[in-house]
Amino acid sequence: MLILAHRPFDAVQPYAETGPIFLCAAPCERHQDTGALPEVLTTAPDYLIKGYGADDRIVYGTGTITSSQTLLDTASDIFARPEIAYVHIRSSSNNCYQARLDRDA
Repeated sequence: MLILAHRPFDAVQPYAETGPIFLCAAPCERHQDTGALPEVLTTAPDYLIKGYGADDRIVYGTGTITSSQTLLDTASDIFARPEIAYVHIRSSSNNCYQARLDRDA
């Protein structure tokens, strides 16, 4: 496993958090979207998720800690707000970036 700093935003701004991400040391396959959570998002009991607008700013009122079992349902509730462009999934205890969910086209 490799660890490095990552900022999952194009530009530096107040909400552009930088944190550690962990990479496979050997080549590995990208997760195939099957509608199910990737295995890595089932290993912790809960996650912090936040909705962001198209301007890459956190949309207030969307940040919540949710269980891994309800993560997709909670993200769906956040996407019900039309101003949400995408959702970040982060560690609930350390705020480490895990994944991004994009609104369906």
